[in-house]
Amino acid sequence: MIKKLANYIKDYKRQCIITPIFVVLEVIMEIIIPYLMAKIIDVGIQNNDVKYILEIGIFLIISAILSLTFGMLSGRFAAKASSGYAKNLRKAMFEKIQTYAFENIDKFSTSSLITRLTTDVTNVQNAFQMIIRILVRGPIMMIFALIMCFSINAKLACIFLGAIPILGFLLFFIAKKAHPNFEKVFKKYDTLNRVVQENLNGIRVVKAYAKEEFEKKKFKNINDEVYKIFKKAEKIVAFNSPVMQITIYTCILLISWFGSQFIVFGEMQTGQLSSIITYAWQILMSLMLLSMVFVMIIISQSSAERIIEVLDEEPAIKNKTQNIKTVKDGSIEFCNVSFCYSDEKDKEKFALRDINLKIEAGETVGILGETGSSKSTLVQLIPRLYEATKGEVKVGGINVKDYDLETLRDSVSMVLQKNVLFSGTISENLRWGNKEATSEDLERVCKLAQADEFIQQFPAKYETVLDQGGTNVSGGQKQRICIARALLKKPKILILDDSTSAVDTKTDALIRKAFREEIPNTTKIIIAQRITSIEDADKIIVLKNGKIDGIGTSQELLKTNQMYKEVYESQMKGSEDDGEEN
Repeated sequence: MIKKLANYIKDYKRQCIITPIFVVLEVIMEIIIPYLMAKIIDVGIQNNDVKYILEIGIFLIISAILSLTFGMLSGRFAAKASSGYAKNLRKAMFEKIQTYAFENIDKFSTSSLITRLTTDVTNVQNAFQMIIRILVRGPIMMIFALIMCFSINAKLACIFLGAIPILGFLLFFIAKKAHPNFEKVFKKYDTLNRVVQENLNGIRVVKAYAKEEFEKKKFKNINDEVYKIFKKAEKIVAFNSPVMQITIYTCILLISWFGSQFIVFGEMQTGQLSSIITYAWQILMSLMLLSMVFVMIIISQSSAERIIEVLDEEPAIKNKTQNIKTVKDGSIEFCNVSFCYSDEKDKEKFALRDINLKIEAGETVGILGETGSSKSTLVQLIPRLYEATKGEVKVGGINVKDYDLETLRDSVSMVLQKNVLFSGTISENLRWGNKEATSEDLERVCKLAQADEFIQQFPAKYETVLDQGGTNVSGGQKQRICIARALLKKPKILILDDSTSAVDTKTDALIRKAFREEIPNTTKIIIAQRITSIEDADKIIVLKNGKIDGIGTSQELLKTNQMYKEVYESQMKGSEDDGEEN
């Protein structure tokens, strides 16, 4: 894990090397200061030698200034290295997520990926900064201070040799107990993020149903769980502080006691005892700093493991080494296709079963089915957003697995069930379909999608800024902008997944009319709950429980398919009744 994470230091290696160098120089200066202080006391003050005191004092001031300078430089380079390291990690994770198939996203969940990109990376960043600075400073300070202590009085220095192993054992025990709790708490963070994300995304629904109190209670429950687990983990880690305090003060008391005895018997001088006490503080403060790093490493270990999971995850859908980069036409064929979301290939869990279907290039195909009949899943197999578990899906007579992914998806435009618009202008959102599109291109596709009329009514027209998610336009307007964006790709296959549900029947009819006249060679697949949206299609596919229940024109299905007939009669009868009332 450490080796994998170290690969992302990359162009910040220089800062990672310079930081420890300045740390070592800072430590050397700090080690010199107590030695100079002892000289001032034992030689200058003892002999009343003012000149000697001034000379050593100057060196003392220079050492202090250099120590401060080296400390500032080490902090600066450590901050730059850790920030750059976190930037590289986030970039690597984000780029890896972009390669994921829907299956991989489903495995982690959106909220979990957000936590890993933010909280977990921050934890690793903080630990990394402490490692390249404090973890270097602690051992070097301890070693140098121990050497100085042994050079002054080996008997007193042996006190530390007894304290360090005991402390090490206790810290290891604390880490072993705390780590499992930190693993739990970060999983709970994922759930907390999910609850917050759902609430903010659906805030209008929450307010419409006056469910604020319900949402508060839901948030409080998960927040309390995070608090309890974190409190448990922090309670264990909190033992670190008293253990360190007891060790520090015990060592200082023993040094003071035995040191005073040595002075009385002439084995030491006052300045030497003063310097040993200072070195003792340096040693013990180094241990304290190391214990802080130790705690941070415990916390970041769980985060590091979660980051590695994202980076090591293999995309469920990959390009072949040799792939096809041209799609001949928009013909589609499903050959004995079955699909299952879970890894368990239990026949009862298949969302789609035994699908055999052929669609000619340029045809308009309607798909109708009850909720949960896997209509969206069926069309998502065409651009390989999901991979067929069994059988073959062909586009242009070639298995979709043999195409270059970018080529295939550029040939298939999908307007998903959940329309998504991004922060920015309408023109910027439209150019997701083609970044080189001209203003004339934008107007052309918007006229096809019946979006140009309402866009022209905005004061800024195509430069109107959309809020995140397109919340400042209506549902029908959002759908039409998304359809226009899809058309801008000039696809060979256009898939509308219930994408005109929010527009009125007249506008829906105009959109379909424009499709027939303007893009006759594009294969059009329309998933709809409204019969009028698919009634004039070349063929209609009726799905039931993940299987094809019927295929044919509207007139043919009225004679042969009971489900289609019932839906048709219920909708058309309602329309006729409305007309009579009017």
